[in-house]
Amino acid sequence: MTSTFTPPGLARFNDLEERAAVAALHEVCASMTWVRRLTAARPYATADELYAASDAALAELTAADLAEAMAGHPPIGRPRPGDPASAREQRGMAGASEELKAEMLELNLAYQEKFGHVFLICATGLTGERMRDAVKERIGNAPEREREIVRTELGKINRIRLARLVEEDA
Repeated sequence: MTSTFTPPGLARFNDLEERAAVAALHEVCASMTWVRRLTAARPYATADELYAASDAALAELTAADLAEAMAGHPPIGRPRPGDPASAREQRGMAGASEELKAEMLELNLAYQEKFGHVFLICATGLTGERMRDAVKERIGNAPEREREIVRTELGKINRIRLARLVEEDA
């Protein structure tokens, strides 16, 4: 017999009223198209099913949807005050030297000037130096190539945040 046990965190998410589910998912990703797709597909039997739905929704986001998603992310090195997710994700910049922070500010501005949006990277577990090296490497990309890298990085961030949302026991 196959078990259909749904983990408590995922069951809680599935049981949320629609408005609460929308709010919870909007904390994961600022694209309302992505949020609506994931909300509409509830309930999810497993976290992997939720992650697959996230990946599918992300793959179909338009350039405008991606821009909306990126607008929900602060620049690397400047997590939003009172936003524990961005502070946790950017922990690698917390202990960076003032020199590195200043360099990241310049690189963020140059990147934003070129591409019209913040530099997006799944910063979880990365050092400040690794993030700096990534922006230096990616600033030379063509806009189309960079948009696909951003989509991939956003997918990684969304999975980490979804896991935090649905794998908590309380």
